[in-house]
Amino acid sequence: MKFVLAAAAFLLGCDAFSTLSAFKPVTRLSSIADEFGIPCEDDCSTSTYKNLPASVHPGVVSGQALIDLLNHAKENGYAIPAVNCVSSSGINACLEAARKNDAPIIIQFSAGGSQFYGGKALNNKNFGAAIAGAVSGAFHVRTMAEQYGVPVILHTDHCAKKLLPWIDGLLSASERYFQDHGEPLFSSHMIDLSEEPIEENLEICKEYLGRMCKIGLLLEMELGITGGEEDGVDNSDVAQEDLYSKPEEIYQTYEELSSVSPWFTIAAAFGNVHGVYSPGNVKLDPKILGRAQEYICDKLGDAAPANKLPVSFVFHGGSGSDVADIREAIGYGTVKMNIDTDTQWSYWEGIKKFEEKYHDYLQGQIGNPEGPDKPNKKYYDPRECLRAAEVNTVERLGQSFADLKCQNILGLGPMNEATNVLGPRRGGLPV
Repeated sequence: MKFVLAAAAFLLGCDAFSTLSAFKPVTRLSSIADEFGIPCEDDCSTSTYKNLPASVHPGVVSGQALIDLLNHAKENGYAIPAVNCVSSSGINACLEAARKNDAPIIIQFSAGGSQFYGGKALNNKNFGAAIAGAVSGAFHVRTMAEQYGVPVILHTDHCAKKLLPWIDGLLSASERYFQDHGEPLFSSHMIDLSEEPIEENLEICKEYLGRMCKIGLLLEMELGITGGEEDGVDNSDVAQEDLYSKPEEIYQTYEELSSVSPWFTIAAAFGNVHGVYSPGNVKLDPKILGRAQEYICDKLGDAAPANKLPVSFVFHGGSGSDVADIREAIGYGTVKMNIDTDTQWSYWEGIKKFEEKYHDYLQGQIGNPEGPDKPNKKYYDPRECLRAAEVNTVERLGQSFADLKCQNILGLGPMNEATNVLGPRRGGLPV
């Protein structure tokens, strides 16, 4: 029945999809574990969460389940951390952190990160390597998220005008996946045309939203410019006034996108900067978001929502931000915060600490402080330093979950300690 509703929505368009999903949310037809016969133990056997809407399930959420999850975040005053990943190891660290914090998480890929995931030796003509890498990462997330028992929003981050063919390829992949499974491969995509005139930004975003909402994909659009540098996009010299969105612009965006579908979020600019800088160098003004919500509510009049938060905002450039600014932004309807620079550092720092701890065992295959003939294989096994990176990243993400008030959301309780059936000789060092 779910597939019939989803297929009808695909044929009839967004309005039909909204009507059908309101009648019966479009969710997964079956779990990945069921489909491939993967053993499902402990949290993997969870089907719903006592603290969340019934539509939200372990694994990748999309369609109405995604909307329900974001609305739950807004209504309950928390935001979900969004982490840029470039490897399966990074993805696994995110999933582990989400389970340890008993919370949902957003895993996202940039175009450059997607290309790296696919392999830098691949030709990226027509963005083929970036498309393949993102699809490969999506299937990894879909396979492993259920095993960890957590809901995941699978997202792509930033897509400038020149990168739109990359998103086109991913939308085609989601449309094919939708035909077989009744849900898209991804949960959402960002289109970042903030460097273009606002009229062009909105025109293109409306066109993509019209295509995306037919299969239950959410659009994140950027309004204004996030400063700093990330993934090859350098906005470090942008005019200061462009770092702050105006309420009129946010309302214009809300009004025009709402004419197509309510399935969108807005990454408005309130002084956000990619990267981490010395205190005092970044001037965040979250009140811009609050003023925009008030302005839009005034325009909507009696049609304004009861919570007075019509817009779901996204916080870009979250690394290094003061917790007071983060929580103020949440209070104004921010449901997602991007964390990239801090997790890049935490992953590297884990390797750095590992090398410092075992330095004398990592200078050759043979010979260490225990003797000139002692082998070092268990120290330079790449699993060891990568696991150290994961552990350090999980710890750093714990701070982010706390800052975003995104802990104990699912109601699963503490994570059970894993049983290593291969034994300590296969388990490596106690990193």
